Amino acid sequence: MTNVILCGGNGTRLWPISRTLMPKQFVKLFDDKSLFQLTVERNQTFCDKQFIVSSSEHYFLALDQLEELHKENNNFLLEPVGRNTAPAIALACFAVDAEEIVLISPSDHLIKDEKAYAKVLSRAKELAQQDYLVTFGIKPEFAETGFGYIEADGEDVKAFHEKPDQRTAQKYIEAGNYYWNSGMFCFKAGLFLEELEKYAPKIYETAQKAFLLTKSKHNSDMIRINQEAMEAIPEESIDYAVMEQSSKVKVVAADIGWSDLGSFDALAEEFAKDENGNSIDENIIAINAKNNFIYTSERMIALADVDDLIVVDTPDALLVTKKGSSQKIKTIVKELKGRESELHNIHQTAHRPWGTYTVLEDTPGYKIKRIVVKPGKRLSLQKHYHRNEHWIVVSGTATVTVGDETKIIRPNESTYIKMGEVHRLANDGKIDVVLIEAQVGEYTGEDDIVRIEDDFERNINKRY
Repeated sequence: MTNVILCGGNGTRLWPISRTLMPKQFVKLFDDKSLFQLTVERNQTFCDKQFIVSSSEHYFLALDQLEELHKENNNFLLEPVGRNTAPAIALACFAVDAEEIVLISPSDHLIKDEKAYAKVLSRAKELAQQDYLVTFGIKPEFAETGFGYIEADGEDVKAFHEKPDQRTAQKYIEAGNYYWNSGMFCFKAGLFLEELEKYAPKIYETAQKAFLLTKSKHNSDMIRINQEAMEAIPEESIDYAVMEQSSKVKVVAADIGWSDLGSFDALAEEFAKDENGNSIDENIIAINAKNNFIYTSERMIALADVDDLIVVDTPDALLVTKKGSSQKIKTIVKELKGRESELHNIHQTAHRPWGTYTVLEDTPGYKIKRIVVKPGKRLSLQKHYHRNEHWIVVSGTATVTVGDETKIIRPNESTYIKMGEVHRLANDGKIDVVLIEAQVGEYTGEDDIVRIEDDFERNINKRY
């Protein structure tokens, strides 16, 4: 059995913890592990191999987190643009043997009862071997309006239902044969493709064409889908494209301690609380305050005489809202986009294939960054039209190319890159290179980069 892990979501419902370039599946929320890492660990017991479907932008995040788990021989399929779950799953199924059973797992779900999960997977695999498309129905704990529902008769699926209103959701709970739609599936790859061709032929044809046009060889550990071919695939979920139409669908009831962590209200339920229902953290002071969820990574947060709040503090953004209102974060993110702010897109510390950079100060006319380059990595060969740069090495030994000259810069030494000069920063040593970069110019945006050469196949004028 192959575990197909879907990593395509942007996760901005948990802003400001998650951002477009650091979605919630990669944020280390539990015991210094991300939901993606927990998904990998949870399923490696049951699956012979894994196949990770990721956006091109998140590939190196996933790769770094797999290295932390000492996971090697990882197989990736990279999507240049997202087209929802039906195309993502189809592309993965084209890459494996038709008789291979695939377990489709979102990368951002939490499952706490792994013994029950093992039993559920065993039954799902049995049904998949009998040529059924298996979906996992979560036994509902309350009348949730944010999930779709599966109406069942035993293991037979009677109908799929859209997200209901509160009254309808309560009726589903009282009926006793409705389940939350988990977004997890299990089936033979070939059977899914047959049903996709039958019920959504346009998705099947365009996904097959996109797969055949891939730049990588079929047996490569990384399949990079052509952007134009990907954009030609209709955007659709697996539920609409196949599951709601096929006569070969079964549902396995799953009482597995599941949460999709789709809101801060859901996340709050997974964190330890004190006797007053407040989050427990050494950086929290709560006086005459009850039932508050506080998330802070660094600063001290003090609450007094307030109840039922969600307070989320990050280095560059603070969220304060009432419990039950966290769905309005979507409106906040929309507002940020309208203001052309980068706060919805990227954290103060940004992860790149070569390492990280942290914005220490960003003021009209100049920007200061702390840059960390991992051993054996280098930035793209590039130039800028609107800024000069000063690099001061703090630790490690940097190999710096400016124009036709390449030189070694050691701690407490510096170099200067004039506007328009072609340059590159590399780390040929065994330890991280840490340097301070001061940018000076009329414009210091991340899109003022013209890439001439890049080790990571990123495009010209894309953020480095």
